Amino acid sequence: MSRNLLPSALLLIASSQLVFAQQPKDLEASVNAQLPSLIETYKDLHRNPELSHHEEHTSAKLATDLRQLGYTVTEHVGRYMDGSQAWGIVAVLENGKGPRLLIRADMDALPVEEKTGLDYASHVHSTNAEGQPTSVMHACGHDIHMTVLLGTAKELVEHKSQWHGTAVLIGQPSEETIDGARAMLADHLYERFGAPDFVLAEHDNAIVPAGSIGIKGGPLLASSTSIDVIMRGIGTHGSRPEGGKDPVLLAAEFVILAQSIVSRQIDPQQPAVLTVGTIHGGLKRNIISEEVTMGLTLRTYSTAVRDQIIAAVRQTAEGVAVAYGIPADRMPIVTVSQSEITPPTLNDPKFAARIRGIAEKALGPDHVQEVQPVMGSEDVGLFSLDGKIPAVMFWLGASDPAKVAESLKTGVQLPGPHSPLFAPVYEPTLRTGVTAMTAMVLDILQ
Repeated sequence: MSRNLLPSALLLIASSQLVFAQQPKDLEASVNAQLPSLIETYKDLHRNPELSHHEEHTSAKLATDLRQLGYTVTEHVGRYMDGSQAWGIVAVLENGKGPRLLIRADMDALPVEEKTGLDYASHVHSTNAEGQPTSVMHACGHDIHMTVLLGTAKELVEHKSQWHGTAVLIGQPSEETIDGARAMLADHLYERFGAPDFVLAEHDNAIVPAGSIGIKGGPLLASSTSIDVIMRGIGTHGSRPEGGKDPVLLAAEFVILAQSIVSRQIDPQQPAVLTVGTIHGGLKRNIISEEVTMGLTLRTYSTAVRDQIIAAVRQTAEGVAVAYGIPADRMPIVTVSQSEITPPTLNDPKFAARIRGIAEKALGPDHVQEVQPVMGSEDVGLFSLDGKIPAVMFWLGASDPAKVAESLKTGVQLPGPHSPLFAPVYEPTLRTGVTAMTAMVLDILQ
């Protein structure tokens, strides 16, 4: 998800070998011992992805593996706004008095056809929310996240003498539709399992080299708001355009004008991205249809800027309709989703500084990078309850270091999350993730 690193990043990619000089030898040996099993788990998860809201078998596998490790596991945690039950899981391991730490991994995959050519590539086909057939792929690395969670879970059992408190491991559904965290909280997550003192998560990253992680305090990811715009016209025969009002033409005009909202109405010092991601209209070539539906996403770091852009979207849609003489009862319908919406991901600065120190001891300072915020979005920030609970998400490097160095030199981007060519280098990515996450947990739970 991350695209920008400091220029000094080139100096930090000399080797893919991890540095364990300051890491307890028993953790290093323990992680290495379970690595073959983790790789098989990762490949199995990668071969068998499931879409958002449908993580039935994925959640069952996670639940089974965590129960076998001795965790108390609750399944089917989460309730969506339409009342349906989610496939979230919560695994709890209590180990005396001490802090309560929530460790989150997401489980869902994307409607993407995999084109990596890997021998463990996904060939799964399913149906999307609109009822259309689609391929399915773990194109965002959630299979990496789940594997790291399982590896960390095992290390916490192996090292129980080194920590005290409660570890709460979350298998979160529906991150890709950014309504999974909200669904779990709506199902009284904290009332049922206790509010954590800290929240910790990681996300794979194609620009951070495998063997390293990236950490920053403050803004890491933007908010995301889903918006639907329906342009309504008056249907007629394609040979008689003067007898109707063409919503396809209105939609085309709107798409062009919408691109000027950020560039001409928003302070250039305020990052924002408005994308028209889908457009559907018409049933036959010689029919001017009744309406066209467009799906938009909006990314900002500011609530005020978000609201300003939403207002501008409404104004632009209505302005186009008025200009084309659309009747008052056929004006555009602009709907802001109440489920596919998430705040920015803001890493608690003090907690992030603490996490950085732990990671530098565990991996070596040359394998911990400072990164820049990006306009991608996540819903993990909801678990912090608007910053009331210190929370940090860190980047887990997932690409060959030599390829990352070449990409930074040439400016040619590597295939990253949501690409059909995204293929994380699972070793040393998994080893790094489990080592870093375990070291962090052992330090926090004291």
